[in-house]
Amino acid sequence: MHHLTSKLMIYKNINQDSILFRLSNICQKIESGDYAREDLISDIYMEINRLLDISTLYGFDENLWHNYLAFILAMTENPFTLVSEKVGVNEGTVNKLARNDFGIFKQLFDYDFSKIEKELDIYCFTIITDYDAVVKSEQIFNKSVSEKVQKLSYAIEQAKDGDDVYEIVTDFYRVYGVGEFGLNKAFRISTGDKSGISTGDKSGISTGDKSGISTGDKSGILCPITTTNDMLLDDLVGYESQKKELVQNTEAFVEGRKANNVLLYGDAGTGKSASIKAILNQYYSGGLRMIEIYKHEFQKLPKVIDTIKNRNYRFIIYMDDLSFEEFEIEYKYLKAVMEGGLEAKPENVLIYATSNRRHLIRETWSDRSDMSQDELHRSETVNEKLSLAARFGVTIGYYTPQRKEYFNIVTTLARRHPEIKLTDEELISEAGKWEMRHGGMSGRTAQQFIDSLLGTTDLS
Repeated sequence: MHHLTSKLMIYKNINQDSILFRLSNICQKIESGDYAREDLISDIYMEINRLLDISTLYGFDENLWHNYLAFILAMTENPFTLVSEKVGVNEGTVNKLARNDFGIFKQLFDYDFSKIEKELDIYCFTIITDYDAVVKSEQIFNKSVSEKVQKLSYAIEQAKDGDDVYEIVTDFYRVYGVGEFGLNKAFRISTGDKSGISTGDKSGISTGDKSGISTGDKSGILCPITTTNDMLLDDLVGYESQKKELVQNTEAFVEGRKANNVLLYGDAGTGKSASIKAILNQYYSGGLRMIEIYKHEFQKLPKVIDTIKNRNYRFIIYMDDLSFEEFEIEYKYLKAVMEGGLEAKPENVLIYATSNRRHLIRETWSDRSDMSQDELHRSETVNEKLSLAARFGVTIGYYTPQRKEYFNIVTTLARRHPEIKLTDEELISEAGKWEMRHGGMSGRTAQQFIDSLLGTTDLS
């Protein structure tokens, strides 16, 4: 194995502490005959343990060695893979070097561990290449990465040679991209542990700071959100004109045309946040990614933008429930990004926000008892905050549905579940009682009512 890994060129930036290179060094010791058997077995078991750890984190199954090698190919960011992401193969001499590396990876896929097992009288490689993983909840592994990596692994297994692998992997980069940004939909500001999917020192190929695989986010400021829902816009009942306006702006952005920052404002529970999450699912395959950021993190915005500005994806920076009190100054960071300083906001970045307030701040007598309206509007700080809302070129209002609209949402949602046997009249009667006890009419209230029916056998 060592004679193979030593010849890698394009993928040379894989950490020397990775499972791949540590196993490679173990193989070299066996070939040279210069080793102590018990120590070597202990070293092998350590790498098998690391491989099992990463397989658990990413839900790998069957041939864990193949899944691991496919993971390396999917996650390694270098000049070749970054140029290939979402575009595919470009002409150039580098392709000859890449073909060499893919030939090596094919040999690594087909590597025969039986000689090592026979030499040391162990069977762990047989186990990891024919593994039956325990079925796990999607909450505890990164399904988005897992599905893509296993698909890539299976395709490479069927490849005849390095040229086949070259076509398979470059096509993978064209469709999905590479690394964390390629394989995940959504991200948040890192709190330091990379959201529970960092493989840390265990694998040597984590996408965090300890990784050894070169990533675009060298600062480690972003980490994937590994459990996102699959909601699409058609799943949201009503608000057709609002959804249409959101789609038009997002499609323009994804297709590289001019598009605006978007503010969705209005009453609670009307589907503002759900619409944005649905937009992500709808346009992810077209290269759309989303970064969720909270108000207290706004000072990190310049660093976030610097991390993503040169990647071949379209990023929506998503701010949920955005509003400012008089004493808060975080709006200054957001305003600076939206207005642009010496460095303009990159063309592959937009800001989408939701708010219960059209102007993002408390500005009415009912909201503020310590200031008159005249005093409020004379405040330079307040005017600055008010001007922030004007930086959103598209503003879309979401309002509490009328009774007829509310009942339409209820009946439409109910009919998606055949196990709910109530008639429309019964549904409307029960939904009316529900909304009076649970905060009024809204899409959220309607969904909660349906969830209650689904969980209550005597009503369904």
